[in-house]
Amino acid sequence: QVQLVESGGGSVQAGGSLRLSCAASGRILSSYVMGWFRQAPGKEREAVAALNKSNGRTAYADSVKGRFTISRDNAKGTVYLQMDSLKPEDTAVYYCAASTYWATLSSLLSLKYDYWGQGTQVTVSS
Repeated sequence: QVQLVESGGGSVQAGGSLRLSCAASGRILSSYVMGWFRQAPGKEREAVAALNKSNGRTAYADSVKGRFTISRDNAKGTVYLQMDSLKPEDTAVYYCAASTYWATLSSLLSLKYDYWGQGTQVTVSS
C-alpha cells in the first residue's frame, strides 16, 4: 500500500503559478502509475494529468495542456504538478492518486486509481 500526502495549494491571481507536491511512502514510487485529479464546486471529479510507470510517458486533459506539467523525483518519492498561467476555472480541490494497473498512453487518464491523497485547495481569482 502507498500513502499519499498533497501540499502546495493556495490562493493566487489569474496568470500566476503554483506547484503542487505529492509525497508518497510505503512502496517505491516507480511501481505506480501516478495521476492528478481535481473537483470544482458543482462538478464531477476529472483527471488532469498522469504519469506512467517505467517509461515516464505523460498525458494531460485538453483544458490544461501547455499550462500544467506533471513530473516525479523517484529519489525523493515525490510527484509534482507545476501549474502556470492559472485561470479562475482552475479553482478546485486537487488530488494525487496512484494506480497498480498497467496503462497505455491512451488509458492513463481513464485508468482505475486505487490510492488517493486527502486533497489540497487551489483558488484562482480574477
